[in-house]
Amino acid sequence: MLRMSTDALQDVTVVGRRLRRRVLLALGLFGVLPVLVLAYAVHRYFSADVSSLSGVNLVALQSLVFFTLLAMIGGARILWDIGRAVSRMGELLSQQPDATALGARSDEVGALMKSFTSMLGTIEQQAVEINSFATRLDAAYKELEVTNARLKETSFRDDVTGLYNRRFFSLRLEEEISRFRRFSHPVSVVLLDLDGFKSVNDEFGHAVGDETLREIAQILMKHSRGINVVSRYGGDEFAILLVETSKAGARLYADRIRQVVATFPFSHGKSITASFGVASLPDDEAANSEDLFRAADEALYAAKRAGKNQVAAAGPAERVT
Repeated sequence: MLRMSTDALQDVTVVGRRLRRRVLLALGLFGVLPVLVLAYAVHRYFSADVSSLSGVNLVALQSLVFFTLLAMIGGARILWDIGRAVSRMGELLSQQPDATALGARSDEVGALMKSFTSMLGTIEQQAVEINSFATRLDAAYKELEVTNARLKETSFRDDVTGLYNRRFFSLRLEEEISRFRRFSHPVSVVLLDLDGFKSVNDEFGHAVGDETLREIAQILMKHSRGINVVSRYGGDEFAILLVETSKAGARLYADRIRQVVATFPFSHGKSITASFGVASLPDDEAANSEDLFRAADEALYAAKRAGKNQVAAAGPAERVT
């Protein structure tokens, strides 16, 4: 930050002291001196006995009063000059908005305006610097918000597939369960587990296995609505949260994905199948998100036990199709 220049401070100090001396002199001549003279006259001439007034020097009394009046007139004159200077400053400011022109004057008005102009320039420079700093601070804050948003998004993403991870799926499932309790809107969970995926890793290596997971992720994203949450839950298991979807709709979705996976030409040349488990509210009994997920997980293993490459729905005897 800039500081007010030394010259400007000195000018203001000099002009201020000069005006203060003139005001004090005017007050002394116009106010204090007459009071002192009056007090002296009253004490000296009017408080004495009547018999002693015969020796009063009237000439001296008249001279004292005369010079007192002259002092009062001088003080009034000084006050009049100060008032005229202030009035002239106001008129010049109204007639000449440009304060630099007034600073060229050689009188007190010019000295004051020169000092004020210098101070005004310093204040304007400080205002520019403050605005610049505020702009930089605002830009840094916005950049920080963007960075935080990216970090938050990254923390919710799976490194291999780019899908949402288990943490984000769990948070969204909690939100949808709460929404179901308030508005009774249906919500479904679909779990997908690849059949025989371990053989792909054993035969072709983990790099090919990761590429297979990415291909599965592309299939899921292509055949899912934007409001659904597609996530890699762990290993070769995927979890899909179907918003505003009944159990019948979730089973149709899972069966469609099953058929696409079974016929998809994977890069390693082998065919891959998947098993699915489906659970929904309000069709299935679940007090919380853990119960709903557990129901879908039990249905998934029912599909595995039934021969794989199938869709099983939670409920009595885990219906398999």
